[in-house]
Amino acid sequence: MNLIQITPGAGGGYYCENCLRDAGLVRDLRRRGHDALMVPLYLPPVADGPGPDEDVPIFFGGINVYLEQKWPLWGRLPRWMRGWLDARPLLAWAARRAEMTRTEDLGPPTLSMLRGEEGRQVAELEHLVAWLRDRGGADVVLLSNALLLGMARRLKETLAAPVLCTLQDEDAFLDALPEPYRSQAWALLAERCADADAFLPVSRYYAGVMQQRLGLAEERVHVVPLGVEVEAFAPAPAPPEPPTVGFLGQQNRASGLDRLVEAYLAIRERGRVPGARLTIAGGRTRGDAAFVRTIEDRVADAGAEGDVEWHPIPDRDAKRDLLAGLTVLSVPVRGGPAFGLYVLEAAAAGVPVVEPRAGALEELVEATGGGVLVPPDDPDALAEAIEGVLRDPDRARALGRAGREAVRERFSLARTAEGVLNVIEAVRNE
Repeated sequence: MNLIQITPGAGGGYYCENCLRDAGLVRDLRRRGHDALMVPLYLPPVADGPGPDEDVPIFFGGINVYLEQKWPLWGRLPRWMRGWLDARPLLAWAARRAEMTRTEDLGPPTLSMLRGEEGRQVAELEHLVAWLRDRGGADVVLLSNALLLGMARRLKETLAAPVLCTLQDEDAFLDALPEPYRSQAWALLAERCADADAFLPVSRYYAGVMQQRLGLAEERVHVVPLGVEVEAFAPAPAPPEPPTVGFLGQQNRASGLDRLVEAYLAIRERGRVPGARLTIAGGRTRGDAAFVRTIEDRVADAGAEGDVEWHPIPDRDAKRDLLAGLTVLSVPVRGGPAFGLYVLEAAAAGVPVVEPRAGALEELVEATGGGVLVPPDDPDALAEAIEGVLRDPDRARALGRAGREAVRERFSLARTAEGVLNVIEAVRNE
């Protein structure tokens, strides 16, 4: 089949689970012999393995989208006058110097994108549709998230192909918009859902959330959990010395980095795990800089600078090495996440996790058996649970083994691809 995966990029400073998921899915579909292509939007995408084809243009380039929103006449200029602004190096440069993913500024463009052919970015939509048509069309189009549903109608009209839409964390983005944009965006999204042939939420938890909030019929919703390439990770031959706590995600408040740092410092102060270290890895945008400085100051005030390591977004090899050096991983997020890819990545590496009983994390940790759940918003419970794993190597290894086996059987990238293909087959046979 000729499959088109349309995925927003987030620039080099954002740890984007959607990007990682979609790039991995495209790789697996290609291994199965399908003509699968990942088409990036807005900014260069993040990939921790072989990424999207470099010769595929970035559509809806972030700079042009911004200018079209500010000055509607911009979109009427000839393509040759605007197209150079979509160059990957320029977009990467802009992403480093301007906060292009701040939800508080994205109300108007979010509504415009959901309006699709009636929005201010219609020139970008027509450019994408024409490029896909000229390339040879598609048998199926996969949208990375529901915020892209504004383009579904034109894609179906031009390509005569079904459109499937993954659901993952749209609620967190939309709920962060200020009013009246928040309510308007939810209403418009519910309307545009009629243009999709099926929805693929990444967890049972999130399927329930979006069915309720968007009024989706149960028969249109098919849960397809994320998966990882288990063979890309390997358990460490021996427990790390000294014991090390890890964090992998966006380095911001929403991901709970401050909570983990406080838990680590409490463990360190108690002194029952001598030499315990903390490794922090993941994305950091300009908007995260002030928050990260407060964390760095807190670590310095506690005299722990020498025991805390900071790493940027790791590629696949760096992530494998980083996880191999951890005793336990924890990303104590705030709110209810739709998924937690880092839970699977840690499990594939034989590393247990400690996570809040929130959103899909409860579902995921229970399904893998590879970790410990704690009450959300309870820093003392978080510290106690992490310390308990650090002080019991046998338990840590048992949790790690259980998690790795569960990921191999139920959460491999191959299982994700099979799930997507099964939904495609069902839709095409309707």
